[in-house]
Amino acid sequence: MTPLQRYIAEEIAADHADGLLNRREALRRLGLLGFGVPAAAALLAACSSGDNEQPATSQPPAPTTTSAPPGSSSALPTTPITFPGPDNRELQGAWAGSPEPRGGVLVIHENKGLTDHIRSVAGRFAGAGYSALAIDLLSAKGGTAAFTDPAAATAELSKTPQQQLLADLRAGLYELGRRVPGQKLGATGFCFGGGLVWLLLTAGPSALAAATPFYGPFPDNGDFSASKAAVLGVYAAKDARIDATRRAATAALERAGTLHEIWVAPDADHAFFNDTGPRYSPAAAEEAWRRVLGWYGTHLA
Repeated sequence: MTPLQRYIAEEIAADHADGLLNRREALRRLGLLGFGVPAAAALLAACSSGDNEQPATSQPPAPTTTSAPPGSSSALPTTPITFPGPDNRELQGAWAGSPEPRGGVLVIHENKGLTDHIRSVAGRFAGAGYSALAIDLLSAKGGTAAFTDPAAATAELSKTPQQQLLADLRAGLYELGRRVPGQKLGATGFCFGGGLVWLLLTAGPSALAAATPFYGPFPDNGDFSASKAAVLGVYAAKDARIDATRRAATAALERAGTLHEIWVAPDADHAFFNDTGPRYSPAAAEEAWRRVLGWYGTHLA
């Protein structure tokens, strides 16, 4: 099991422990990942003190909030695009071009694929002056839209070889660079996508000048020696599972002499930036957005 596969399985178990998934739905989702019932039950037991009584759902309830997501008031529309990928494959994505870009940002989605929320993030970056490409890492399977069950999309992502994910991300960076010639490039990813930002940074040289991974798992033995990107790592104080990897990420950044900053959002939990999810925190999301734009304003513009 790769670290990203382990992360996805543990995220399902954590959602069950937090009452976002009942036992039946959690077992179903772990089954889609390839877990047998005994192994799935053991994982749930390790992460939870008992069953919850919520009805089984395929999606957690959306948050109730009256505040607009950060950056949404100036967001630009996105356009579906296709572009060349590795092995003669076609990749899908959502493109948002800024009229006068100060850089380009590759947006990497959570483990549900390229959702409307992730498209909106690309549009917000474009509205802030950074042309953005939100890549669909399910392109090889017809794209996220081909999955009617979000849990099946998650399972497919968990089964995608790490090298394929990296190759697709590099193709996305190449396409982004082609669309904003002469501009510096950044990458922002959330949850699963945050882990992929860390992976991209530690997998060898890339075109990245800056990166802002949000609460993503840090790869085992990650090494930044080949990376030139300035890194802003975003974590959440209540996200004990991912925050446990923060020390390793910080130590690796320091060993490589990488320009970096680590910010932990107080009173916020995992996935606090997702305004369509149950853990959304408007205050933490607003501050994170301010810091990300400041980081890119320094290291991309």
